[in-house]
Amino acid sequence: MTKVQWDLFKAILKGEEEKLHVGLIVDSPWMPGYCGISNIDFYVQPETWFASYIKIKNDFPDVIFLPDWWAEYGMATEPSGFGVKFRFYDDNLPGVYPLSDEMDEAEDIINNLKSPDPRKDGLMPLLLNLQKYMKPKLAEIGEQINIVSTRGPLTIASHLFSVTEFVTCAKTDPDIVHKLLKLTTKLCKDWLEAQLDNVGTAEGVLMLDDVTGFFGKEDYEEFAHPYLKEVFAAFPECIHLFHNDTGNDTSFPYMEDLGADLFNFTHEKDIGEVRKQIGNNVSFLGNIPPMSLARKTPDEIYDLAKNCINSYKATAGSTKGLLLSVGGGVPMGAKRECIDALIKAAGENS
Repeated sequence: MTKVQWDLFKAILKGEEEKLHVGLIVDSPWMPGYCGISNIDFYVQPETWFASYIKIKNDFPDVIFLPDWWAEYGMATEPSGFGVKFRFYDDNLPGVYPLSDEMDEAEDIINNLKSPDPRKDGLMPLLLNLQKYMKPKLAEIGEQINIVSTRGPLTIASHLFSVTEFVTCAKTDPDIVHKLLKLTTKLCKDWLEAQLDNVGTAEGVLMLDDVTGFFGKEDYEEFAHPYLKEVFAAFPECIHLFHNDTGNDTSFPYMEDLGADLFNFTHEKDIGEVRKQIGNNVSFLGNIPPMSLARKTPDEIYDLAKNCINSYKATAGSTKGLLLSVGGGVPMGAKRECIDALIKAAGENS
């Protein structure tokens, strides 16, 4: 982001900005197709990656992109440190293959797992190198990396096995799941710390963990909240952004205690009702349906956006604390004219 954009973003989170703005989580599901390139080129050609970000910034100068200048290989990034297999595609995200899909093997596997060093293991050193290589190029155009990111401890764990087997094992063998989550939580903290040290300019951390939405209240309190909170607590000086767009609202009342400053959640929940659940101390990024940007007309997007804005204002009294967005990340196939309609709806409310 530029300094102006970053200052604006911080003002929104503090409730100091009167105007409504659009913020979008963007990465490799959407950007390669939108920019007319293959996913492989986006991942492995630094100049192509750089040019892709320049394009979306030129096309949508009024959008706050999050986390922005994201060095990532889809879901393969963090699990690669534990030795999972993955497969790259020209037209899609990398496929990630678990260490095992037999949870009766989990105890032996987990007992032999070592916490990865993100500076040396898996794909993460390549991404650190990309950040380092791009830092002077960003400075030349008045940009810098202000937010670094990690998938959350539960999501990483679910890619080492599978979501179904991981959630089942939490019931059948909770001790071994806790042992696994201690390892993945450590990786989250180490990965964020490595990036913060590497870029030297970031003041925010984004954690994405949809698997938290697969637990009920008691299991969330045991298997999710302590580990998520531990990650954010390791960086008290940073702004904390949290993404979980599953349809389960179990985690919502815990957002303030988690330490989240900005929450991106499901479009399946009315934004005004979520504001009542969470209170006024956490800002929102949301929450029209993500796939609507690919499947609906601009007029339909405009109407969805206006309904979202009105619902939020009916509860909060204004649009303070809101970045208008989708309830998740920008999906593959999202159309320019639909994003423009979102921007139009925000602008007319200002």
